[in-house]
Amino acid sequence: MKSSLQKVLFLFLLFCFSFAISQSRIQVPDNVLFYMEVNGKQLNGKVDWQKLNPILQELNKNSTEKPTWKDFSDVGIENDAKQYHYATFNDTVKTYTAHLILKDSKKFLNFLNTSAKKELEVTKKDKYSYVNLNNESFVAWNDKKAVMSLITYTKKIPNDFWDDKVADSAVVVVDSVAMDVDSVAIDSAYYEPEKPFDYKEEIKYLKDEIKYQREDIKEHQQEIARIQKDIKYLEKHHKYPEEKNTETAEPEEIASAKPTEEYDEEAEDLAYRKELDSIKAADFKILKSLAEMDFDRYFNSGEEIEVPKEMVAFQDQNSDVFAFLNYGEVFQNGIYKKMMSTYKLGGFIDNFYNSNTFYNLYFEKNKVRLISNYQHKNAEIQKNMAAVYKDKKNKKLTALINDKSIGYYAINIDGYKYFDLMYSFFENNSDDNSKYQKELELVLETVKIVLDEEAISKIAPGNGIFVLNELNTKKVEYTDYEYDENYNSKEIKKMKDVVVPDFTFAFATENENYWKRVFNVLTSSKELSEKFMRNGDIYFFKNDAKNSTYIDQLCFTAKDGIVYLTTSPANLAVKKQSVMAEKLAKDTAKFPVSGRMDMKRFLNGLEQEFKTTSDKKTMDLLRKNMGDIDFKSEPKKGSIETEINYTTPNSSENSLMYFFDFCRDIMKNMDSVKTVSL
Repeated sequence: MKSSLQKVLFLFLLFCFSFAISQSRIQVPDNVLFYMEVNGKQLNGKVDWQKLNPILQELNKNSTEKPTWKDFSDVGIENDAKQYHYATFNDTVKTYTAHLILKDSKKFLNFLNTSAKKELEVTKKDKYSYVNLNNESFVAWNDKKAVMSLITYTKKIPNDFWDDKVADSAVVVVDSVAMDVDSVAIDSAYYEPEKPFDYKEEIKYLKDEIKYQREDIKEHQQEIARIQKDIKYLEKHHKYPEEKNTETAEPEEIASAKPTEEYDEEAEDLAYRKELDSIKAADFKILKSLAEMDFDRYFNSGEEIEVPKEMVAFQDQNSDVFAFLNYGEVFQNGIYKKMMSTYKLGGFIDNFYNSNTFYNLYFEKNKVRLISNYQHKNAEIQKNMAAVYKDKKNKKLTALINDKSIGYYAINIDGYKYFDLMYSFFENNSDDNSKYQKELELVLETVKIVLDEEAISKIAPGNGIFVLNELNTKKVEYTDYEYDENYNSKEIKKMKDVVVPDFTFAFATENENYWKRVFNVLTSSKELSEKFMRNGDIYFFKNDAKNSTYIDQLCFTAKDGIVYLTTSPANLAVKKQSVMAEKLAKDTAKFPVSGRMDMKRFLNGLEQEFKTTSDKKTMDLLRKNMGDIDFKSEPKKGSIETEINYTTPNSSENSLMYFFDFCRDIMKNMDSVKTVSL
């Protein structure tokens, strides 16, 4: 007996201990659609607060009467601590939550009061206090930590809304107090249960309907009487009675006239505003309850945040910011799920987006680096996707990169494997409500038999490149209209400068003869030969000069296993690459997908589009601050990894401060534009 009691006591203590541990951490919901960690220690060391404070003070201004916060480096938050952010949503409730560590709770409250657009009313609870910044934003805190919550609520849409009979109807009745709160956000659900049938309410409704019909009949009878009176007057006088001019009427006539019921716009507006206020008050009451439940759960736990391992699978602890985005949650939850269920390909779309993407962001000395890892939740689809990204490179395509190239986008994928990927999206249908899955599988099997996938893939195996060489200007004629004092229009022919791209698009082929036959058909067809012509091995598409189109001609040809489409025959000639261009070509050949854009040269080519003084100032601002962009993608670590690099052009302390300096220049530019306009 004693042994049994000891075992029971031990199990009870173990349960209590486990419960205490479970309450010591705040758990991030498993199916959030967005999660982010901000590495405060690293970012705080990269911020120049002397530069940043004036910018934040300007943005934080509410009015000339209320002062703004002076030092944003000291708002009561522990700047070196990590920040945790996450978002959840369904068809009724959307939440965005941020968890912060405090070093001075009193200063934090002072900051909220200074920054708020209204006087804040503090609500005190047992373990925390909170305020609402507006009807949808709430902030709670105690001596050690704070949580900020943005919540929006929309009334629940009935399940039968998406049915054909209801969707085609012009009227959808929604319960004014229905609410369904996602368990992701607050681990609970609220809704008003369906009320039993009340015959008294039904009788009241029918009586109101009779009253409405009687009033409607009365209005029709009055209209009929007026028309009959007009008919008699026309029969006697052969015209309508003359309307009295109220401006010339005598005061006695106006005074004796019977008053008529008029539309009271002010009263209607007041009634509408009262109704709107009552709706807002009801919604606010719901949001306040949701926020309190979330705050209770948070402040009953410890400071440590527990994150599901799936969300941080690709996190680099050295990154400045880490983020996780669940695309599948967007399309498989909430209103989008119900929308997709109405379409026959809804399951395919669900399956297509059923993936996670992880982001690691780095603010380096003169470069912003973003590394993303895309991973489909279905292992077979992810395997097929990685297979698409594995193919041999083509040096003839990378040879098109030259010194004058503004930018390029190159791919080296396996076109044959692309068929397997598309089939897997259909075959691994994640839609449980799919009515035609067996039929779809049979159709796919038939397509595989009919299509010669290997022959199709040889037409365009998957190696291609687009090179933007230059942006030139060209004068074109256009039609404008002028109007005289009688609003009669007159066509006016004018000239303007437009930007014309000079580019080359090329892709590899293992069936060069197929493309030559296509080109020959274009030049030999009676309908098309007027537009297409041939000069040796080069085919041309020429526009009529009278059409004033931006691109005068397109050249295309197929030779040495490459199909070319370009704006000039000169781009087809092989040019010797400089050391820089050769390096770019080698880097491009290393990755299945890659690209680059020289933003400063790109903006220089667009200069003609900026006409006014303010536009030119904007152009100068962009040229001063825009850097170069390059990216590359490859299968890595069971995902598709993409690295994007943005090189900063100016002399900021680091790439983080570059953005704040850019923001400061934008604000100065806006002020100068306002001054000029005044």
